[in-house]
Amino acid sequence: MKSLFNKYIETSFVLKMFIGFLAGTLLALAIGEQATVVKPLGDLLINLLKLIAIPVIFLTVVLAVDQMNLPTLGRMGGKLILYYIATTAAAVFIGLGLAFLVDPGKNLELPNAEVEKPDTPSFGDVLMNIIPDNIVAPFVNGDLMSILFLSVIIGIAISTMKFSSEEKMKGYGELLDRFFQALNELFYKLLNGVLFYAPIGIFGISASSFGGQGWETLQSLLSFTAVFYAGVALLWVLVYTTFLKLSGHPLKPFFSATKDAYTTAFFTSSSVATLPVAIDTAKKAGISERVAHFTLPLGAVFNSDGGALRMGVSIVFAANITDLSLSVGDFFTIVVIGTLLSVGTAGVPAAGLVTLSAVLTMFNLPLEIVALIAGVDVLIGMAGTASNVFGDIVGAAVVDKSEDKQDPTKKTA
Repeated sequence: MKSLFNKYIETSFVLKMFIGFLAGTLLALAIGEQATVVKPLGDLLINLLKLIAIPVIFLTVVLAVDQMNLPTLGRMGGKLILYYIATTAAAVFIGLGLAFLVDPGKNLELPNAEVEKPDTPSFGDVLMNIIPDNIVAPFVNGDLMSILFLSVIIGIAISTMKFSSEEKMKGYGELLDRFFQALNELFYKLLNGVLFYAPIGIFGISASSFGGQGWETLQSLLSFTAVFYAGVALLWVLVYTTFLKLSGHPLKPFFSATKDAYTTAFFTSSSVATLPVAIDTAKKAGISERVAHFTLPLGAVFNSDGGALRMGVSIVFAANITDLSLSVGDFFTIVVIGTLLSVGTAGVPAAGLVTLSAVLTMFNLPLEIVALIAGVDVLIGMAGTASNVFGDIVGAAVVDKSEDKQDPTKKTA
């Protein structure tokens, strides 16, 4: 037993994750829907990751902001927004282009299901939700936008204290900084224990997901899934690698250093839950601590390249099912709306559903199509989340390199 335990510890994290995923998939194939009996194993992993993720988001952003002055904060934020818009628009274009060539959705019928359109939050609602009226509520409810708001203003306050000319205030600021650093280290220690359990949780997630979906449904939507995965591959090869090359990062070492992040994202389908792993691997890839702590939590909330790609494929899929002809102007509109919605709703629960429902409604397409696509949602979500996380890390690398060139003295954490 001891030798088996040591073997488990020594096996690479990625291999253990793959074995857990494969074992769960084989169990689903063997016993079908009964495989959902192991679902609690997967739920436990997701809960553990979320337990770690929320404090890590808060602490890392506080620590990142309290080391910057306001001009630096604004400059980095501006670069990040431009990167998100560029990659999200590229994702929509790729999804539309591939779907137009392959025409997924031919000879498929709508399911006999009614889908209620989710509410798309207005600008006013989003703004009011960002600023909480209770400092504890965002952490209880997992409201990421409010948590980010709190972490930024607390970080700014600590920064002003640290760099104050008054010695007493400066001492308080440094004390608070050390306090948050200690808490951050504590949660990373807890993360190591969670990752030790992760392969077992992945076994539960894959077995229950595939066993519950039913293989006939998955096979009937194979063309849709294949187009999406081809789009993900193109997004990584054409867009992400281009940004890495332009910023001077060697591709093979970068992919190798960050593999734990995008494989964890793939198997868990949760950008937020993967955030602690993403931050850790970003540092391994040479990204400075302050940039990783600032950019990656923002990416987990606002960036959704995978969702944008999915939306591009989905709208053509929906048009084929309903025999709707889309003009060049329609495609352009989809790109613009898809980009804005994907960036604006990445932190909203069921963001993919909100985005797709809004676009379907805009083109008077039936929302029942959402129910049809739900048959392969587990497969789409895995690759989409991996793209979101890797895209966030690439964005952090781009910003980090540009900051380094602008002022090499700011490279260190």
